[in-house]
Amino acid sequence: MAGKAEICRIKYCAVKKIPLYLQIIAALVLGLLFGTFCPSAVPYIRWIGNLFMNALTMLIVPIVFFSVSTSVEGICSGSGGAFGRIGGKALGLYVLTMLLAILTGLGLVWAIHPGSAVTGVTLSAETPGNIGQMSATDIVSGFIPSNIFYAFAQNNTVPVIFISIFFGYLVTKISSEGKKAIDAILHGGYEITMKMMEIVIRFAPLGIFAIVAKQFADAGDVGAMLKNMLGYVLTVTAGLLIQTFITLPLLLLILGRVNPFKHFRNMGVPLLTAFSTASSGAALPLTLQAVKERDGVSGRIADFVVSLGATINMNGAALLECVAVIFIAQVYGVELTFLQTVMISFLSLLCAIGSAGVPMSAMVMMAIILNVVGLPAEGIGLVIGIDRILDMLRTAVNVYGDTCVAVIVARSEGEKLTIDLK
Repeated sequence: MAGKAEICRIKYCAVKKIPLYLQIIAALVLGLLFGTFCPSAVPYIRWIGNLFMNALTMLIVPIVFFSVSTSVEGICSGSGGAFGRIGGKALGLYVLTMLLAILTGLGLVWAIHPGSAVTGVTLSAETPGNIGQMSATDIVSGFIPSNIFYAFAQNNTVPVIFISIFFGYLVTKISSEGKKAIDAILHGGYEITMKMMEIVIRFAPLGIFAIVAKQFADAGDVGAMLKNMLGYVLTVTAGLLIQTFITLPLLLLILGRVNPFKHFRNMGVPLLTAFSTASSGAALPLTLQAVKERDGVSGRIADFVVSLGATINMNGAALLECVAVIFIAQVYGVELTFLQTVMISFLSLLCAIGSAGVPMSAMVMMAIILNVVGLPAEGIGLVIGIDRILDMLRTAVNVYGDTCVAVIVARSEGEKLTIDLK
């Protein structure tokens, strides 16, 4: 018995050492093959996918509440003097760049329509398509719930977001003793929620295997499904490239009056680090060094603006979430209304700001948006397996956006930079 236990332990350790993204890619391939060639066996493993999606859905409300509340509290805590002025500029620019990324994604996903060719994938009867039948006044009035606890219990994300923003703002308005106590609760709850999410994500390969197997078993044309997944990857990639090589350089040129080519060249090391590690946190020291030493941005601006950006500026995540949700709607044959599109864009912005710095956090935030527009959370299975492929690219875009905003803020403060236009 001891020998068998040791063998099992060795096998477990060997699997644990395999990077998560490789496990996910393997699960994607195996799920594709299983769903294509053994569709009759899929009902026996469907419960695994349901269990995984239930775990993700379970985390929606705590993630929204703690991440949005702590983000709003952190933003509103800065006040007065240069800190408030620089923080206001940085925050405005971060929101602007994320909105431009979302608009780019919207234009591409509508023009390319990557999810339109799949047949046989339909919404289940119990899926609530709630916003499609609601008016603008219904949506606005829905932001304030008549019962806070009912909104939390029903995973009603829109009022939960409003409550979180309101709560986070008001924390900064109470006494220092009360603020300290509530602040500890919020940050402690945020840490616990992130730990829970990390545990759930460890089981992502099993859940992805079952979800992808179901998607391909239900699909009428597997070739079209693969073609559309490739179309999704190309759509997101195109959007990220446009953000990097057109949108952000134009902002540097127009608002910052600096040479965007020199700036991009100066940021080579942090961008390569962000791309290879898929972690903006890992690239942060190199990003600060490059912005200060190569571009000439002062430490008082670079340290604050770039660090703030690493927390709230998610150009790539905002674009990806918007494109992914609309792609999933196209696969299910759902015609999105203008109100749904506006809501998707708004939530993509909020979810990107509140996105956690852990692997696959964008996928969890995507479940929030799907919940609001009445699409099934299992639609994430269409994109979750290939998320790691895009994760490295969108992380590099996030970091590049941080550096661009730092440069623009520095120029608005009258600083002379090494990349100024001659």
